[in-house]
Amino acid sequence: MLSPNASRDPELRSAPAPDGVPADTSAPQGRPERPLGPRAPPGLEEALSALGLEGEREYAGDIFAEVMVCGTLPRRALPRTVTPEMRALVVDWLVQVHEYLGLAGDTLYLAVHLLDAYLRAGRVRLHRLQLLGVACLFVACKMEECVLPEPASLCLLGAGSFSRAELLRAERRILSRLDFRLHHPGPLLCLGLLAALARSSPQVMLLATYFLELSLLEAEAAGWEPGRRAAAALSLAQRMLDGTGSGPKPALYSPAELGQLEPCMVRAALRGPAPGRAAIFLKYARPQRQGTSLAAARLLRRPQPGPP
Repeated sequence: MLSPNASRDPELRSAPAPDGVPADTSAPQGRPERPLGPRAPPGLEEALSALGLEGEREYAGDIFAEVMVCGTLPRRALPRTVTPEMRALVVDWLVQVHEYLGLAGDTLYLAVHLLDAYLRAGRVRLHRLQLLGVACLFVACKMEECVLPEPASLCLLGAGSFSRAELLRAERRILSRLDFRLHHPGPLLCLGLLAALARSSPQVMLLATYFLELSLLEAEAAGWEPGRRAAAALSLAQRMLDGTGSGPKPALYSPAELGQLEPCMVRAALRGPAPGRAAIFLKYARPQRQGTSLAAARLLRRPQPGPP
């Protein structure tokens, strides 16, 4: 299994604790770099029912605001010791570990979110990057999974590059630096809600999930709101499979708001199984996922209609 170099040096070092995501996301006017979130659209209660939340109709608006109108990470660059390529290498390895352990989809998105939050908190030693990634996955498992992987198993998957004691020490440091702010409605949940609102077909949903997972490899995607990232993946998949204007679509985001996101996902899909970024492509090339990555590459090489 591909993994970054790692050695047994002192524990992770970091700068002071990050600002984190503010608890109050209802006042975006104080954060000019973040656009206002969308309002609850018609058909929201029915969409929640399609997701198995039919008992939550009374709180439909609150659920939508919590999931879709979610704060982003502070817009800071990666530490100078970590390049986007190094970050992508760690995320690619986490995708392999996540699939090998059979973890829930939300666990992967939360792990990458915690990794990005920690990287934007301060300095990280390059040879500790793999340890940081697996520690973020371990914390995410405690938030999302019913059965936790054993720390010893995670150490074995790391090819012995860190010990159990180092893993637990890294976990404590993550919790401290992030001030225990671990809750994050991920883009996968947003995608499910948007797909239910748009009544998307299973094929569109599968392709959108592929595009959304590809965005995990891109460092710039950490600065995108989860709802907007999910909307870009769904819009791109809908346009590729069904054509412009087919099927009901909730107008939550304008084409301009999705304009930066879709090209990033297209570039990642056309890159194919590049070294250090192959796990997601190979994962979605399997028959269990209907060869989605192969089909996406073929479709993207054809002339596509523009956004409405």
